[in-house]
Amino acid sequence: MSSSSALILFSSFLIFSFSHGNALSSNYYENTCSQVEDIVKQVVTEASKKDKTVPAALLRMHFHDCFIRGCDASVLLNSKKNSAEKDGPPNVSLHAFYVIDNAKKVIEALCPGIVSCADILAFAARDSVVISGGPFWDVPKGRRDGRTSQASETRQLPAPTFNINQLQQTFSQRGLSLEDLVALSGGHTIGFSHCSSFSNRIHNFNTTHDVDPTLHPSLAATLKGICPLKNRAKNAGTAMDPSSTTFDNTYYKLILQNKSLFSSDQALLSNPKTKSLVSDFASSKEAFFKAFANSMIKMSSINGGQEVRKDCRVVN
Repeated sequence: MSSSSALILFSSFLIFSFSHGNALSSNYYENTCSQVEDIVKQVVTEASKKDKTVPAALLRMHFHDCFIRGCDASVLLNSKKNSAEKDGPPNVSLHAFYVIDNAKKVIEALCPGIVSCADILAFAARDSVVISGGPFWDVPKGRRDGRTSQASETRQLPAPTFNINQLQQTFSQRGLSLEDLVALSGGHTIGFSHCSSFSNRIHNFNTTHDVDPTLHPSLAATLKGICPLKNRAKNAGTAMDPSSTTFDNTYYKLILQNKSLFSSDQALLSNPKTKSLVSDFASSKEAFFKAFANSMIKMSSINGGQEVRKDCRVVN
């Protein structure tokens, strides 16, 4: 979620795929693979110790999975011709796929053919938040893995350049409310953004202003230094917020100070309801954590798969 995304393209399958709660349950693996969540937690914890960027990567991966065809692990599929979701422009910066592979390997040895890759990714995203200091929630279980993954469909992901109307439309098409939008945007409290996701705000903003006038001047100057107009550094960018490995409510405080990175973050101030929620979450970490957990349960229940993959990178 925390890097460049492309424009939304509403297609007919959305109406079919994005139904909530496709027979998901909290005790789905109780009698078939009861250790699954402990295994995923251990694998995610180990990977995060070695690479502090892993939690943000896994949270973003889950979000990008759920917004295309539901949470069906379609984002994990490889393609021979760069035509899968992971090859789409918003997803080329996704990483840490190996963490899901590692968890799947251990689980398959213990409970072959039982646990979907989509569920593993949902557990990993939750564990990533908890490891980073965020809230715990009980992940609904029983997702199925999808058999289709198309780079072109990544145009449906919400882009960092979106205004409030575009954001609201993208979320409502998936049965998600304005509160879900504001709460889930809080995932931007962890991670890193490449220049391409916010360059629209610091160069040639519009015909009148070179820099977005709603962006704090000191932050604009800093970002211009990191991302010059003719930027050649492939991995240039900046932390999403100063405490970029800690899951907290700093993100909302920054929005109120006009120090958020993306146009889509700043856009949350342009609607009375979303602005009020930003204020609520800025003043209460507890309120944010509760809302985030509820919205993650809601988003992760958008289901659309058909099978339990043996290998997360290829269909059965």
